[in-house]
Amino acid sequence: MKKLRSWSLLWVLACLSACSAMAPKLETPRLTIISVAMTSGDIFSQNFRVNLNVQNPNDRDLPIKGIEYRLFLQGDSFAEGTSARSFTVPANGETEFDMTVRTNFVSSVGRLLTRLGGKKTVEYVLEGKVMLASGMIRTIPFQESGSVNLETKL
Repeated sequence: MKKLRSWSLLWVLACLSACSAMAPKLETPRLTIISVAMTSGDIFSQNFRVNLNVQNPNDRDLPIKGIEYRLFLQGDSFAEGTSARSFTVPANGETEFDMTVRTNFVSSVGRLLTRLGGKKTVEYVLEGKVMLASGMIRTIPFQESGSVNLETKL
């Protein structure tokens, strides 16, 4: 009886490892900020349109149901949230999409203005998770950095 339990446990472990070996290996998509523009705002809050390019290095389509993100501008936390817009990035392809980012003056824009000193190019770090609509893997973490020109004076 003891041998039967040992063999059963060994069989279950072998099946589980086989399942994990069959799981698709997905490379992290590359998210690049193309532009940032203020769309509306007052003294208490501002809305920005952040235009992103998403590149898919995988040999299968990525059905994205949303993106959880944290956006840092000039080394300072600027915004965080979730974009719930669904879209599909074709296999070995790319697509662009816009997401609306809401900030408040005191915690974000005010600090950014003091760090810019008249520059129109902003260094950014964008990190978070891409949430997939289907498949065995449902989230893919990412972290990207670069610089972007501001489309509007802040």
